[in-house]
Amino acid sequence: MTAMPRTAGSPAESEVPLWFARPAVVPKRVKGPFRRFKWAVMAVLLAVYWGVPWLRFDRGPFAPDQAVLIDLPGRKAYFLWFEIWPQEIYIVTGLLVAMAIGLFFVTALLGRVWCGYACPQTVWTDLFMTVERWLEGDRAQRLRLAKAPWTAAKLLRRAAKHGVWLIIAMATGGAWILYFNDAPTALPAVFTGAGGAGVYTAIAVLTATTYLLAGWARETVCTFMCPYARFQSAMFDRDTLVVSYRALHGEPRGKHKAGDGWTDRGGCIDCRQCVEVCPTGIDIRDGLQMTCISCGLCIDACNGIMDKIGRPHNLIGYDTERNLTLGALGQPRQWRFVRLRTVGYFLVFALAGLAVLWSLVARSPLEASVLADRTPLYVQLSNGDLRNGYILKLLNKSNQPQHITLSLDGLEGGRLTVLDHEAEAQPRLELAPDTVAALRLFVRLQRNDWHGAPLDYRIRVHDQARGLTATAPARFEGPRP
Repeated sequence: MTAMPRTAGSPAESEVPLWFARPAVVPKRVKGPFRRFKWAVMAVLLAVYWGVPWLRFDRGPFAPDQAVLIDLPGRKAYFLWFEIWPQEIYIVTGLLVAMAIGLFFVTALLGRVWCGYACPQTVWTDLFMTVERWLEGDRAQRLRLAKAPWTAAKLLRRAAKHGVWLIIAMATGGAWILYFNDAPTALPAVFTGAGGAGVYTAIAVLTATTYLLAGWARETVCTFMCPYARFQSAMFDRDTLVVSYRALHGEPRGKHKAGDGWTDRGGCIDCRQCVEVCPTGIDIRDGLQMTCISCGLCIDACNGIMDKIGRPHNLIGYDTERNLTLGALGQPRQWRFVRLRTVGYFLVFALAGLAVLWSLVARSPLEASVLADRTPLYVQLSNGDLRNGYILKLLNKSNQPQHITLSLDGLEGGRLTVLDHEAEAQPRLELAPDTVAALRLFVRLQRNDWHGAPLDYRIRVHDQARGLTATAPARFEGPRP
């Protein structure tokens, strides 16, 4: 499909294609400190992902012992010491906000290092490409194999590669469902056919998406699908540390033969190794680009070439726009990591993190809320006394039973009774661990103590053994003048 010809007077009259096939990116293997760091980060992150569901954490006899577990049937999430209930979704929201601001802070300082080292798409794509190199060879061999006619050897290599990819993708989906089920129980159930439709559906979806995104889509996810690539520039400034080509030392570029001098030319010999190792297929010499994920592999490739031709390292390296400009002017370099943007991001990140931590630490394992009867608002007994009815909801967030007493606070002359416990002057009840209990309450007030206006008071719930107290606001209603 082609565009309409340009209007008269435009720079070019030729037709410009609106669509063209994007050439495949086939990265070359590279060695160096950044590549080794990526290996280390990938190994740690994969070990964490596949290993965390198997960690145990003793919470007592009334709670699961899996260290990290999202218990959907029980409507709770467990993270080591912390237990998140559905009504505490604000804690999860605050944690996500804190993580987002933390990412903004790191991006303002170091560019897209998250994308280059820790993003799941990057980690799994790197793993898939490693398998591809093991089975099909490095870049030159893979390019030749792609152009070669289909033979039994080529079919075997491709089948082996995709088979390993599918195994990794299935292991990825299988590990994900272990975060929602008890791992030692769920894994055997999956292999014996007792996992359930939901489990097998989740594994199938995650297997398919991992296989497609990490095996086939690869860099197109970072380029076209990821929204972060689109708005990251809003967090960059002249002092953000990004992978940069130092044109001052590299230009004018050109081929170089052994024995030639370096007078009147730059250090770049136009070998294109920086392009061939790039996982997104860009040329860093064209300047900072949206698709650069700051992985640093082009730095390793360039430094390797500089070693071979006897030139200094860091023709490509982590640098800032300010320093590139200062270098071109012959002025000393400046590093400005502490600036208004980074200080602002850090303060917001710290405040959000402290708010989440305070919400987790300061919350009470005993909560109470009251819902008053509306039809009728009150009942007048045969002796003239007034009675209000309520539903008291009690939440025991701990892993131990709670023995509680109920009392009234702020209602002079009021008497509290609990359905099925009417004979107790001060009802004593037991709350099971990790439960929500609903109690039917009646509060009675003598007619002489009613003065014609609603009375606000509180229902007090106390666990003397553990020193816990929760109160719930309530209102006593009666006849109006």
